[in-house]
Amino acid sequence: MAQIGGITVSGPSDNGDPAATVAPPTRPSTEGRPAGVASAVGRPGDDKAPDRGGPVINGLAVEEAAAAALLAGAGARQPATRRGSALLLSGSLGMGHDVMAEACGASLARRGFTARTADSLRMLGGRNGSRGEKVFRGMIAVPGLYDAVHFSQMRTGGRLALAIERASSRYVVPALRQELTEQPTDLVISIFATGAAATSRVKPEFPGLVTAVFSTDCCVHRLWVHDNTDLYLVTSQTAARYVRRFAPGALVSVVPTPVREPFYDPPTQEEARAALGIPADAPCVLLMSGSWGLGPLVEGAAAMAAAGIYVLAVAGRNKPLAARLTALAERQHKVIPFGFTDRIPALMAASDLVVTSSGDTCSEARVIGRDLLLIDVVPGHGRDNLQKELERGHAEVTNTDPVSLTRSALACLDRVKPPSDRVAIGPQAWEQAFGSALAQIGFGAHW
Repeated sequence: MAQIGGITVSGPSDNGDPAATVAPPTRPSTEGRPAGVASAVGRPGDDKAPDRGGPVINGLAVEEAAAAALLAGAGARQPATRRGSALLLSGSLGMGHDVMAEACGASLARRGFTARTADSLRMLGGRNGSRGEKVFRGMIAVPGLYDAVHFSQMRTGGRLALAIERASSRYVVPALRQELTEQPTDLVISIFATGAAATSRVKPEFPGLVTAVFSTDCCVHRLWVHDNTDLYLVTSQTAARYVRRFAPGALVSVVPTPVREPFYDPPTQEEARAALGIPADAPCVLLMSGSWGLGPLVEGAAAMAAAGIYVLAVAGRNKPLAARLTALAERQHKVIPFGFTDRIPALMAASDLVVTSSGDTCSEARVIGRDLLLIDVVPGHGRDNLQKELERGHAEVTNTDPVSLTRSALACLDRVKPPSDRVAIGPQAWEQAFGSALAQIGFGAHW
């Protein structure tokens, strides 16, 4: 048992499900939370669902019923005495952290929270935020350098990793303290390791504050794990065990990777292709590599198009890459270029295969039911996450040279089956798991 924001909760669960019930709070209800906190995972003696171990409503486990109600817009809980306030700490290295913050914010809003997002890198102040991005870009540009730092320091908690943590916290802690003082907050979810370190340091100054960390990395490294974290949200059992490498008693919940709402409502493949002018029976891939456009996308697009494949090539926020893809498209009409775009759900729907680097794009493609061809281009944690995606299935890996990429793409296109449904995975699993995780730290259905 442990105290979290004044609530007594059970210890961690090995399978990612809530381990036990949430006990009544041990502090007065005048501190902001109702005196009776109901658990989304049930109490001893409740009527149990046969496979979830929780109370049932009309044959559904409470988590399932709550998720269904949330997604239907009906709300999953009775009106609380006040709305909760949540702060999501993201980080502007690429878009992956912001995408997770957006998805979590939408789920929190359905539960009555007022959620806001702050950029941990910008909290470094002045030029420090942009300097941090430049350092990271510089490391991944030197072959082997970021691999060396990640595997020898970050994953093990070496002296360099701890020095990075101390240096960043020196700037982020004062900014976070000011943010929490000016806007009283019930829950902080750190979706960037720098934010997790700072939150752990300031938490003792804010009684009742509940803190969580959400990492989608397969091998959660040392900078994510801190003493004053009440809950860890991860997306695999491997990640849960990496958390417990540094915090053996940590409360960890394994949840599906959340996906933004537009991916649950894509057009059909026929509709998407008609809008793009792509023949219904032509082979087509979506080629992208995060918002930075990492890897040889121009060379890969050219080689695949020369092999007869339509290529929807997305440069993200990489403007020089976007210009090069546009120039290529003028010579090779099977290449259809895009810069930064919100049309990714439709582009995935039009494609037969998604060719990308390891990252949150993989989860989005799985929702729409597209197989993956992963380019091994992101070092360090990217190689960890590539292995995770391969283990999940419906994914292959290729090298970065255009010949290998094209051969692999052609082989994958021979194997993939035509999509039968617009959406292969719904949002219910995420909403259910997220609700159960929140219940473990005192934010249950009747908070």
